[in-house]
Amino acid sequence: MRKMFIALAATSALALGACQSETADRVEDQAEAQADVIDAQADALPDGPEKEALEQKADDVEAAGEAKADAIDSGTVPPPATVPPAEVKK
Repeated sequence: MRKMFIALAATSALALGACQSETADRVEDQAEAQADVIDAQADALPDGPEKEALEQKADDVEAAGEAKADAIDSGTVPPPATVPPAEVKK
């Protein structure tokens, strides 16, 4: 019974993950990339409150990205405006 529940939970997670829109995926990926940069900064610090604060900030940024992606998919937040690649200023 337990194995069946674990298999069902894993299958459900995969199915739900595939339902996310491309825009929501992009938003979530950007948040993860930003969180990775913050984590790298935290890794460079010695153990202590500053390192813990940066690690928490990275977690918060990633969680906010996931929440925004979910909100985009549910329709409670409009997707961010995108600029076509040809119009991006360098």
